[in-house]
Amino acid sequence: MSSYLKEEIRRLYLKPGDQVTHLRYPEWGFGIVTEEMNSNVLGGVSYVRIAFRDGKTRIFDNNIENSCCCYHAGIRRFSKK
Repeated sequence: MSSYLKEEIRRLYLKPGDQVTHLRYPEWGFGIVTEEMNSNVLGGVSYVRIAFRDGKTRIFDNNIENSCCCYHAGIRRFSKK
């Protein structure tokens, strides 16, 4: 196998149905992940669409290996009890 045909491994943080909050914007209220989108291209992006209680839908990077991931931006899942 050629070295240029490396396999990419993405570590995704959120999945559809996860309940979240944003640490820096509590006024948005809680949110629900409504959609996950992943590029099929090597090195492509992974996004999640989150519908927040304030009525707005926002899109975030979902690859936790990326410094722009929603986790590093302040999105946190509610723990399931």
